[in-house]
Amino acid sequence: MHALADLLTQRLAAGLKRKSITLPSEWAELYRVMGKPYPGPWTFDRHPWLRGMHDSTAEFNVGQKAAQMGFTETVLNITFFYIDVHGVDCLYVLPAKTPDASDFSAARFDPAIDLSEHLQSIFSDVKNVGHKRAGNTNLYIRGSKSRSGLKSVPVGVLILDEKDEMKQANIPLARERQSGYDMAITWEISTPTVDDLGINETFKISSQDEFFFKCPGCSKHINLEFPRNMEICGEHHEDPAVARSYLKCHLCGKKLPHDEKIEFLSTGDWVEKYAQQPYRGFGIGQMYSSSFKTSPDKFVKAYFLSLTNPADEQEFWNSKLGKPHIVEGARVTDKEIKECLGEHVTMEAYDGGVVTMGVDVGNWLHYEIDSWRIPDHAGTNINTYARCQLIKAGKCRDFEELDLLMEAYNVRHAVIDMQPERRKATEFAQRWWGRVNLCCYGRGIAGKQIHISEEELQVTVDRTSWLDLSLGRFRTRSISLPRDIPNEFKDHIKAPVRIYEKDSDGNLIGRYVKGENANDHHAHARTYAEIALPLAVSTGVAQDMESPA
Repeated sequence: MHALADLLTQRLAAGLKRKSITLPSEWAELYRVMGKPYPGPWTFDRHPWLRGMHDSTAEFNVGQKAAQMGFTETVLNITFFYIDVHGVDCLYVLPAKTPDASDFSAARFDPAIDLSEHLQSIFSDVKNVGHKRAGNTNLYIRGSKSRSGLKSVPVGVLILDEKDEMKQANIPLARERQSGYDMAITWEISTPTVDDLGINETFKISSQDEFFFKCPGCSKHINLEFPRNMEICGEHHEDPAVARSYLKCHLCGKKLPHDEKIEFLSTGDWVEKYAQQPYRGFGIGQMYSSSFKTSPDKFVKAYFLSLTNPADEQEFWNSKLGKPHIVEGARVTDKEIKECLGEHVTMEAYDGGVVTMGVDVGNWLHYEIDSWRIPDHAGTNINTYARCQLIKAGKCRDFEELDLLMEAYNVRHAVIDMQPERRKATEFAQRWWGRVNLCCYGRGIAGKQIHISEEELQVTVDRTSWLDLSLGRFRTRSISLPRDIPNEFKDHIKAPVRIYEKDSDGNLIGRYVKGENANDHHAHARTYAEIALPLAVSTGVAQDMESPA
């Protein structure tokens, strides 16, 4: 009886202690236990900037950060806090269900449970990768690619982890899951990629807090910015002089030793840059990190490498500085579009030369109609040498209107987006058999190859290679635009941005991205019209075309 009474007393005391906790930082220091590289009870010593993030009182929070800055552990602590103390259901969204959700469960969630007796006591069911139960409270772990997975759960806390890698079109579905809850707390965190995409799009309308601390030399409060606060030594990444690089105060010039960061950063706190903005935002880079992997010499070496190729340049700005960055030439500019304006205006009919049309399918059918001048020496490499005159760009609602365009402009060949209206697109292609193909962006297609299906209705191409070619015309001035080209066309052409990465073998690869609220339909219509050119030439001499029955 005494043992039972003692157990009841202990549980009552533990419950009262938990209910007295009002801040996520308190919860973390009391209950969270970490493994390597810094095993033991949770502490803010090495990551002092995380305390202010833990205890933000804002309903909507944004974290734009460099890699390995502790943000994921922060939002995980906040999730645990609301589940444990407030009994609020939470939705944790990752870029994909597999491998992201599986890896998160194995590398983040399971170790947190195993290391903390308190977490073991509150979670009753953790076997399901996508659904963890803590009594009557639920933690849902979902991938952003599944619309059904994001529709089915009402929650009070929403976490978007690595937002820039998510399927942007599905993010509003995740946000809608909070509409039925009185308590609605949102955290979006990510390493950024380019301006106005993903996390940066939201960060720009936040308070954009910066972490300031007291300089040990002049006692003035400063923040760290590159290259202002870095003494850069050496000339290239293999120069031995790089080892002498160090952090410094830009006001007094004092060296800020890397191994003393724990001491002088402990004086720091977040300072709002734009206090009136609707969201609370936190931005920080690896110059603050005390890890040996981010020492000044390694930081400067990464900087010098960034000057050698686009992938390392992208990586330095995003993962080291925690800032969005567009590599030169990665996006079509207003200047390039202006310099491609010709002397002609939009034509309402055309009969002559090789004419192609590209159609991107969405709520509207965005189309582009081009006339091509192909030199005799072009050979099989037609797209490289051909010059394009855009004669009409626009949009319509009905597929039947595309029939009228095919006839009015004597289009020799058209390529149309296969999705999302596959049935109607197929019917259109069948009406113009031999002169229309459905296009699918696919994998395993090299360069500018065009893979044609047996039925010769569907073509599969590499998305990046053909966007490179179609948008590259604005840089090479090999496309002529009508002087009255719609502004919508210009906006869509500027929307895609090429970002650069390295594959597992260190080879440079690129892919195109766009902002959550940006439209790029004309960019894809432009690309489909480009793909149609070699298909048009392969059909032989142009023939008079009749309207389909």
